Amino acid sequence: MRLVVGRIGRAHGIRGEVTVEVRTDDPGARFADGSALLTDPAATGPLTVTSTRNHSGRMLVRFEGVRDRDAAEALRGTVLLVDSADVASLSDPDEFHDHELVGLAVHTTDGERVGEVADVLHHAQDVLVVGRADGEEVLVPFVGPLVPEVDVDAGRLVIEPPPGLLDLDQAE
Repeated sequence: MRLVVGRIGRAHGIRGEVTVEVRTDDPGARFADGSALLTDPAATGPLTVTSTRNHSGRMLVRFEGVRDRDAAEALRGTVLLVDSADVASLSDPDEFHDHELVGLAVHTTDGERVGEVADVLHHAQDVLVVGRADGEEVLVPFVGPLVPEVDVDAGRLVIEPPPGLLDLDQAE
């Protein structure tokens, strides 16, 4: 699975630097000198980082072979990606990368299959989007009391839904 870590914006200056809209929690690792990043569109890359710096709150990146403003401007809009296999697991057993959760089978504590994790939303509260077999989606707050068990290796996640969470669409 490929993960988005940034998107190239406009050229900065005349020596090939570009602004990058960072979309990763670890820009220091993803944009370290020598890092090779996959791209979308694929024909644009891979791109190898030669230098980074911050300027007025923006990350500026220079890539190997991009030497002038025209070459930098041609990269505008390119999405920068890494392979999920290259992302180290978190050391805290209660923390997960989104890509580790997406695709896990979701069961209740009673053993009933609910569906599969389709997405993870990050707003004021992390929320699991669970796709059901009937095509509907259920939003489950990703908190300990509602999600008591996550077993990435077994491909399974257990929820303890409060009354009504799984049948919100049914009239009383």
